[in-house]
Amino acid sequence: MPVAPSASVQIDVYFDLICPWCWIGKKHLDTARRQLAERQPGVQVQLRWHSVQLIPQTPPQGWPYQAFYEHRLGGPEAVRARRAQVQAAAARAGLTIHHERIAVFPNTWRAHRLLAFAAQQHPKQHESLLNALFEAFFVQGLDIGDDQVLASLAQAHGVDSAEAEALDAPPIWALPGGASGVPLFVFNQREAVSGAQPPEALLAAGQSLA
Repeated sequence: MPVAPSASVQIDVYFDLICPWCWIGKKHLDTARRQLAERQPGVQVQLRWHSVQLIPQTPPQGWPYQAFYEHRLGGPEAVRARRAQVQAAAARAGLTIHHERIAVFPNTWRAHRLLAFAAQQHPKQHESLLNALFEAFFVQGLDIGDDQVLASLAQAHGVDSAEAEALDAPPIWALPGGASGVPLFVFNQREAVSGAQPPEALLAAGQSLA
């Protein structure tokens, strides 16, 4: 059934850059958005990205990546099992995560501040910069808490990281009431989809509210 040109869906996405499920969830969201555009071309989709710092107590220099997860999950066997689960989910989304390249579990505050600045001053570059940050961490193994890494990524996307430093803080870190983790997708401030759900689940939520 044709959709009126004025139909719209607002999607609020809550995420952190060190969460592999957030990258997987974003890839599924990208797929769902393409499918929605094909099936209901009259629908306008507005995305709003909300930074959530999962481990705010991470020091500015970060922690050793492997040691952090062994402590968090209970040892190397538990880490291997969790990574196998993540790798399988990433592969289904068409992504490859290289845990073996990651040396530092970073503090993501500066990266989120950079994204907040891009959203304000360079909105057309915001999503490409977001993708680049995910790829820098999960594919290249770069420390996205490092100022030089962030400056290089920002410059490649036409964003001045020095200007971003003038922001006192990124948007508020809090999740909506009742939410317990990321990624979280909230459609038109009414329907929430939690976790890295497959594209069809996100598409169904979008279509039901269009």
